[in-house]
Amino acid sequence: MTYAISIDDIHSAARQLAGIAVRTPLVESPLLNDLVGGRVFVKAECLQHTGAFKFRGAYNRLSRLNEEEKSRGVLAFSSGNHAQGVALAARMLGIKATIVMPKDAPMLKVESTRGYGADTVFYDRYSEDREEVAARVAGDSGMILVPPYNDAFVMAGQGTAGLEIAADLKALGLVPDQTLLNCGGGGLSSGVFTALYDAFPEIQGFAVEPEEFDDVKKSLESGEIQQADFGARSICDALLTPSAGTLTFPILKGLGVKGLTVSDDEARRAVGFAANTLKLVGEPGGVVSLAAVLSSKVQIKGKITVCIISGGNIDPVMLGECAGL
Repeated sequence: MTYAISIDDIHSAARQLAGIAVRTPLVESPLLNDLVGGRVFVKAECLQHTGAFKFRGAYNRLSRLNEEEKSRGVLAFSSGNHAQGVALAARMLGIKATIVMPKDAPMLKVESTRGYGADTVFYDRYSEDREEVAARVAGDSGMILVPPYNDAFVMAGQGTAGLEIAADLKALGLVPDQTLLNCGGGGLSSGVFTALYDAFPEIQGFAVEPEEFDDVKKSLESGEIQQADFGARSICDALLTPSAGTLTFPILKGLGVKGLTVSDDEARRAVGFAANTLKLVGEPGGVVSLAAVLSSKVQIKGKITVCIISGGNIDPVMLGECAGL
């Protein structure tokens, strides 16, 4: 089967992002290793531009536009991290950006998006379809839509984090047994797993979601794309997508990735652990893979495991509560 992206596309994205994106560290904590009985490496994408991995895909997508397309401006829909990534990439490339955001998006993310120079339009995520809202906003303006995950350039850009993980592990002479990645629509997981399965064909990949938004887990189990419950709620705002993408899901399915879920309370504890022990700031949706490690959702003892903190854009009050401050 031909997939939306290949390892060559990810290498192309890496060249596009060279000197632009932050090469974030792969962190190992002796305290975490002792706690779980194995070696755990955490990719710290909370240290990426805008505080989340989303900048990688956004910049790769926008930098591929020609001058005529750039003159039309770009339009994106996002709860915050993709919004910020698109807003910053657009500012760096001299492109006007408009972002459709849910009314309940964290104010920190809204203010940051505006701070990068983007215009914002709000919608109700529980009564309106964001793609329909985006279409109304675009009208006949010709603005270029930049999807949060279901786009080949976006997926390939996110996959560059996987190239970095693979390079760092190989430099240590290590082969990972398993990798756990946070999953909403599948842009990060499809890209990073493409890179990691290419480097380490024998690894097992796990896509981790909030319990109430387990559509990818159900999709992987059934073999067909499933929808999240419309009434579902979670504090993991970065992962509240209705379903996997038509471009992302076939990759996860084809690679044999499995699904895991964590509760909101497990996510809160992972936020606190990241802050207190790893000294890294993670938002709830950005730490669900770490939460799965801490909660022993898979066998960790005696294995080499990779997970990710994909975003750190958390309200300071929530961070304090999770960290016990």
